[in-house]
Amino acid sequence: MYKLTQVQSGVCASDGFFADGVSAGLKKEGAKDMAFIYSDTLCDIASVFTTNKMCAAPIKHFRAKGDFQTNFVMINSKNANAMTGKAGIEDIEDVLASSQEQVINPVMSSTGVIGVRLPKQKIIEGMKLFDLSARNPHAAAQAIMTTDTFSKECAYKVELEDGSFFHIGAMAKGAGMINPAMATMLCFITTDAAVSKAQMQEILDEVTITTFNAASVDGDTSTNDTVMLLSNAKSGVYHKEAFKEALYNIMLFLAKEMVRDGEGATKLVTYDVTGAKDNQEAEIVAKALSNSLLVKTALFGEDPNWGRIASTVGASGVEAYEESLSISFDDLCVYKNGELLFDAAMEKEAAAVMQKQSFTISCDLGVANGSFRAFGCDLGYEYVKINADYRT
Repeated sequence: MYKLTQVQSGVCASDGFFADGVSAGLKKEGAKDMAFIYSDTLCDIASVFTTNKMCAAPIKHFRAKGDFQTNFVMINSKNANAMTGKAGIEDIEDVLASSQEQVINPVMSSTGVIGVRLPKQKIIEGMKLFDLSARNPHAAAQAIMTTDTFSKECAYKVELEDGSFFHIGAMAKGAGMINPAMATMLCFITTDAAVSKAQMQEILDEVTITTFNAASVDGDTSTNDTVMLLSNAKSGVYHKEAFKEALYNIMLFLAKEMVRDGEGATKLVTYDVTGAKDNQEAEIVAKALSNSLLVKTALFGEDPNWGRIASTVGASGVEAYEESLSISFDDLCVYKNGELLFDAAMEKEAAAVMQKQSFTISCDLGVANGSFRAFGCDLGYEYVKINADYRT
């Protein structure tokens, strides 16, 4: 038996971890734009990255290091350092070379505009502001934001039956260019659990499938998608199932927060697909629904146009039949096994569901037992405004 208790200290929840955010002048008006995570002992790292073939320089730099441990991650916002070629990697090396003496094998992560060289000198000067003894996880979470309207943090204390315990804490950013296929979203998770690197990677890969990889804001996969899980093992305590459950809770919460904070979004929608031929086909349908522009605009207009749901299911290419399909908005079934249930009274009830900030659209394909749950949001005018002039 074990007990999970949510705590408020983000990436600093785990013993031996420190974090802060500073302003290096990358953002306007003195906003925080650089953050660090530091451990007073070396950490094993598990990671998942974007599958975008144009992956950013920080990801290439990380992968080139091979199997290594680190005690320091530096994150900058406002500049993705993507599509910058060899010069982008050289810029990372120059920046990290200015790290403080106690930093070992540092790594870097970036988010922001693609195709622009790092403002290297500003970042180097910003690193001089880092106080590695600071525990200010909230400032760190704010510093990595781009178009996010709020910071995203979550942490748990995991207590075992014998009274021993460990922690897992995280921060993330993401509001647009969100269609993680890796794993512009970044997530940094720290733990003092005594988990092996191999098991940490195995669990992270598994949990990613139903959390970050199930979330979509706009269907666009970033060049920089990154999840790093760092363990310094300082607690000396580990329990596989407890660790996995806490990690799942954290990543699911952060994935939903990204969708809820989607650029211009007003609704967080869960797409619950059941009755598919297998789990893979259910995943295809759920992600097709979360990415459909027609579905997204209907959500924004609060129009219970279930026909768009049915059409998207059919267009996804999976095994599906009109006679076995059922569609519900929360608990309100609007179409069942080929029977038209939608009338004027039901439309009012369905419209009331769609006026909520969070609800579920369920599709039972009635074919077999495959299932998958995805998360998406609506698409409105504000998304176009934000992305039409993103660089300015």
